[in-house]
Amino acid sequence: MTENNHFRALENMYAAAPINQIYEPTMTVSEGAAEIEIELSEQYHHSGGAVHGSVYFKMLDDAAFFAANSYETEVFVLTTSFTTYLTRPVSEGSLKAVGKVVNKNKSQFIAESVVYDYNGNEIGRGNGVFVRSKIPLSQARGYGA
Repeated sequence: MTENNHFRALENMYAAAPINQIYEPTMTVSEGAAEIEIELSEQYHHSGGAVHGSVYFKMLDDAAFFAANSYETEVFVLTTSFTTYLTRPVSEGSLKAVGKVVNKNKSQFIAESVVYDYNGNEIGRGNGVFVRSKIPLSQARGYGA
């Protein structure tokens, strides 16, 4: 499988995840990087009228995760820890998360991500540690599609 085919397969895998039927995100993957976008709706709000922190976390973790998995062509990576900083509330428009790998070695990947509102303002950031699993990517839903 070529590098570009791996990136497209990761994008297909992301789109095939049942959770993404709720958020309907779009994602692009490149070497050591991933970008995710979603359109916000009121269904993502907490009772205070702003987007729930779980949406921030999902976008930050997913962008960092797929940036890490861009380097791994055989197995699914797993998030072992992730720190999230919510820096600004948002309630409408679209969100864009940008993830990138900042360190990799034989045992783990360290990736950072930032999420922006529709005006390009940073609204959250995070970083995580990802490790290789024993789950072949070929068994992941959507990867071979």
